[in-house]
Amino acid sequence: MKRAAFFILLFFCVAGSTAQSANDIVTILKGKLDAVKDYEATGKLKTDVAFLKIPISNVRIYYKHPDFFRIKKDGGISVLPKGGIRISMGSLITQGNYTAIDAGRTNWKGADLAIIKLVPDGQSSEIVITTLYVDDKAMLIRKTITTTKDNGTYEMEMDYGKYAKWGLPDKAVMIFNTKDYKLPKGITFEYEASIADKNKSTKPPSKQGRVEIIYASYDINKGLKSEVFTAN
Repeated sequence: MKRAAFFILLFFCVAGSTAQSANDIVTILKGKLDAVKDYEATGKLKTDVAFLKIPISNVRIYYKHPDFFRIKKDGGISVLPKGGIRISMGSLITQGNYTAIDAGRTNWKGADLAIIKLVPDGQSSEIVITTLYVDDKAMLIRKTITTTKDNGTYEMEMDYGKYAKWGLPDKAVMIFNTKDYKLPKGITFEYEASIADKNKSTKPPSKQGRVEIIYASYDINKGLKSEVFTAN
């Protein structure tokens, strides 16, 4: 009986020692994200916002470590809430200024995920808190919820495929509350026209906006120039 109890105790001790802490998981994620120094990607952008009529567009997406991010849409402006995608894609992790807190586990879309809350160190961050939902077997971020000081709360969901080893999604969907949406410069006319159309309808507008990017290809670590993020 004592021998059986000893092996049961030993099992739980070993299991506890091999379990990864929140800091362990975030450190591994950071290493994967840090390996991507830059990329240029192609894909399609779909924007679903009640007061804007924007067709599905071909886009080029540019990233440079740690948090330079830009989308160029063929024939027009990209419509994204300020800071949303760049924040949710991991800039807090790559900069490393956070405290990681284990918040348990959950089953999401059939996957067993670790929940980790990241609280920025210091008061200067735009981010208040980010919650990560992590596949800690494949070491992939499946979902994030980020609350900011000035731009509301954004939710990001990611699906992965052939670029999973880099931690880069094949599809990213950002969900946000349109009352916190900050209209980019240059689309005032389209905005006003859409408001007029909306006023003709008795159907209440959705308070939830969605931005979906389906990535076709990535060109990774080719030495992207910083000028890409400042040029028109």
